Amino acid sequence: MEFSVLSVNPAKVETACLVVPLFQDGELLPTAAKLDDASERLIAQLLARGDFTPNLGDVQLIPFAPGLSAERLLLVGLGERAKFNEGGLRKALDAAFAAVAKLPADSVAVGFSDAVIADRDIAWNTQMTLDAATQAVYRFNACKSTPSPLPALARVELLIADSGQSETAERGARIGAALGDGVNLARTLGNLPGNICTPSYLADQAETLAGEAGGSLEVEVLDEAELEALGAHSLLAVGRGSAEPSKLIVMKYLGAEDAEEAPHVLVGKGITFDTGGISLKPGAGMDEMKFDMCGAASVFGTMKSVIALKPKLNVIAIVASAENMPDGRAIKPGDIVKTLKGLTVEILNTDAEGRLVLCDALAYAERFQPASVVDIATLTGACVIALGDHASGLFSNDDDLALDLLEAGETAWDRAWHMPMWDDYQAQLESNFADLANIGGRPAGSITAACFLSRFADSYPWAHLDIAGTAWHSGKQKGASGRPVGLLTRYLLDRESEHVVTDET
Repeated sequence: MEFSVLSVNPAKVETACLVVPLFQDGELLPTAAKLDDASERLIAQLLARGDFTPNLGDVQLIPFAPGLSAERLLLVGLGERAKFNEGGLRKALDAAFAAVAKLPADSVAVGFSDAVIADRDIAWNTQMTLDAATQAVYRFNACKSTPSPLPALARVELLIADSGQSETAERGARIGAALGDGVNLARTLGNLPGNICTPSYLADQAETLAGEAGGSLEVEVLDEAELEALGAHSLLAVGRGSAEPSKLIVMKYLGAEDAEEAPHVLVGKGITFDTGGISLKPGAGMDEMKFDMCGAASVFGTMKSVIALKPKLNVIAIVASAENMPDGRAIKPGDIVKTLKGLTVEILNTDAEGRLVLCDALAYAERFQPASVVDIATLTGACVIALGDHASGLFSNDDDLALDLLEAGETAWDRAWHMPMWDDYQAQLESNFADLANIGGRPAGSITAACFLSRFADSYPWAHLDIAGTAWHSGKQKGASGRPVGLLTRYLLDRESEHVVTDET
């Protein structure tokens, strides 16, 4: 998505559509007031007559506005001024760009920088704007014989009152555009069916991403023979019942001035289809198990954003990918496998397979002596029951890391909630026959899953994001959400800022 920052009279801006936010109460915002003056009080009259009530997320298209250079005017409601917050801005932006995406408009000028939120600067505002715009034009056409028409929108002009803030606004917009592109890649990978998006396909996508990066991304793919030699028997066990070979995909972005600087590692669960294996899932809704690789998809999306923004830090992405199928070679309840870390696991339920691939990936991450490790997985239905589809579940063995991720989620408006992971829960994973079991029963299911992973992440600061409720939408709007690309990218950008401040001091 192309963008520019303008600090001019909005009435003189030549664009296909001019987007103007309005509160229900109080005076018109600066951009709206200038447009109102230039258009013979058009906006004030519409409000006074009740032709448009600016409830949060409501939109009203004015096909022609006298006195304005724009071809169209789109009014967007912000609701009550006193209740306006980050969520309100994002809802208004999503509504605005959803409406614009339906128009034959290739450019749009937006006045959302007037919608000020306490403790948020103009860079945050423009980041949200470009992120929303980029996501709004996304369409999944990869598998359609007659593709859905793509929106015409290709350029966003950001209207700001103070030309002195242009550089700050541009910086935020650049981050927003990169975030949107990363989210859209994650959505596409998540939306692809399991017969296309296989572990081998994900490996190919890593090579494609490296090609786009122009040398800033290195890729290594470990095949089944290499995983066997390595001792990653847990990951291999999950894919044993599938004709699709399992893969461990490693992507390295070395952007720090010191190539030896401890990297931040992202680990993604890449189960490209999950039948449940021998512990077969119910048939209803099983098609949505193509989304079981959305953790991996979010890692790909984050790396796309990273190579676009080129932060000065080292980032390593590890994707543990397999297909969980039931055949004569598939693992069975009661089987015991040895992990890369050396611990043995009794498999009581083959549908708790995500933790079996992640545990080997987490053990593999040790070799990089990481500054932090964050794994991302559609891990448990229990997390959906606990948090619904609003927040990802966050578990960690390091309170500082957890706080950094929570703050990143709030800033990106891609929120997580810190869940407990006390030692009391570890007892649920006891096994009479192995070092631990792969499930701990129904109580606290998301917590015991995190406790399982923690056994393999004891040598570095680690966090686990359970995105089972946030990774995709069901129903009429079925599709991958691209979360938590925003949270992860912001977390990494914050680490770069933190590093720069430390160096300067």
